[in-house]
Amino acid sequence: MRHLIARTLAVAAALAATATAPVPAAATADCPRLTGRWHGDARTHLQRLIDERGTCAHPGGPRPVAAFDWDNTVTKNDVTDATLSWALRHDRILRPARWKDTSAWLTDTADHALTAACGTGTPAGTPLPTSRNARCTDEIAEIRESGTTTGGAAAFAGTWNHRRTVPQYAWVPALFAGRTPAELSGYARAARREALAAPVGAVRTLGTRTVPGYVRYYDQQRDLIRTLRRAGFDVHVVSAGAEPITQVWSRSLGLDAAHTLAIRSVLDRHGRITPRTEGCGGVPAGPGTAIPYLDGKRCWINQEINGVHGQDAWRQAPWPLRPALAAGDADTDATFVADATGVHLVIDRHKPELMCRALDDTDGRWLIQPMFIDPLPRRTDPYPCATAAYNAPDGRLTSLLRPDGSTVPDQPDTAR
Repeated sequence: MRHLIARTLAVAAALAATATAPVPAAATADCPRLTGRWHGDARTHLQRLIDERGTCAHPGGPRPVAAFDWDNTVTKNDVTDATLSWALRHDRILRPARWKDTSAWLTDTADHALTAACGTGTPAGTPLPTSRNARCTDEIAEIRESGTTTGGAAAFAGTWNHRRTVPQYAWVPALFAGRTPAELSGYARAARREALAAPVGAVRTLGTRTVPGYVRYYDQQRDLIRTLRRAGFDVHVVSAGAEPITQVWSRSLGLDAAHTLAIRSVLDRHGRITPRTEGCGGVPAGPGTAIPYLDGKRCWINQEINGVHGQDAWRQAPWPLRPALAAGDADTDATFVADATGVHLVIDRHKPELMCRALDDTDGRWLIQPMFIDPLPRRTDPYPCATAAYNAPDGRLTSLLRPDGSTVPDQPDTAR
């Protein structure tokens, strides 16, 4: 704690000095420049942040943090889904002894559905023939996508904090139980090659379903991340995907494993993935109760970047330790994006909690960017901010509140 206080005071002093001293014109001219095409005046605001906070303008100053969600924020389409699709089409999922072992929240109905669809003829611990068994593939893919079985029944039940985890996200790494992180990284590399080679808009058949067949890095986000790094920012990824998969994709942007936070599986004594995941903020390792999801993203940023442990990791960090820039596209990103002190960058996918915060724009620092590829049309009805935008810990959708406790009114979609 003394180390954290000392670091906070040191960063605060440096930032205070920065705030009171104008940025020399020559220094800002030397700061790296963004080149991508952005909506409206977003590029201007992002460049201003780089000029004002970057160590290019303040040599010897603290390195400001920038934090990015990955799927549908840095890339178009989900890289964990692309890897699971590849694995199912290439028989890389090992049959568990019991499907109930893959999640503490898996229902008996889901267990029975998976057992019936995937059969018991394959010995436990050996690859399921999912490339030939469309029924098994469909069941796994439906549970991953919707949290329900193909018959429409809830696949997960019980109690969990809905701002710290979602069982179907934690379930994906568990599907690779028995494999090593190196093997999963290999599947991710193969899926990456396939997805980048496919044309934009491509789809493929998975079981009997049609799913996206391509992934693309957003050129603007690639440029932003590289420009931030050249300007001295400490850039991190914080994702609710599987960590070995996300690391494969982030590496090409110069982000190493230490700068890529995602769902981290507990390994057995042989170094193989288990259904358990590491915890955060005093929550021990378990079935996935504290993954980088919603409030969990704040926790993982505080714990892994700022060195804050225990219950304090769940609380908003002091201003000097919060990200200068945070970027996301979904409600799972709402907490850490709102924590940013310089720019809250939102890729617009019409997600209510995140978009309500962005459109309310209480601090004047929210930037809304339509998806760079295949953007959504304007939403015709207002976001239900005043009644059903906040994802409560017990799973209810309730009123979204501002930091001062007032209710965010319903927001029309004015992002275009």
